Amino acid sequence: MNDAFQALSDPTRRDILRLLREREMTAGEIADQFTLAKSTLSGHFNVLKNAGLIVAEKTGTTITYSMNLSIVEETVDTLMEIFDVGQLKQPRRAKANKPQIVGDPPR
Repeated sequence: MNDAFQALSDPTRRDILRLLREREMTAGEIADQFTLAKSTLSGHFNVLKNAGLIVAEKTGTTITYSMNLSIVEETVDTLMEIFDVGQLKQPRRAKANKPQIVGDPPR
């Protein structure tokens, strides 16, 4: 899980995940969306792969990346749990009024 959080700490890697949210893409298609050197993007791909957030499939000389939804969902679930988002909260119970006994001072 720490690897996933580390991977998500970089804006370029978050942008790569946003692209892959729509569809799987080749390394070249992703590279076309950035002004970074291919070696720099390759480093980002490796961090995302090592964190398990993306999966790479090599066909010949082409690498196609897709999002690993199970790890992404697990990471999101952990974040939601940490920040108590989306949890069903128990409603606060109203204090029950005790019946007033004759002779008690008014409340």
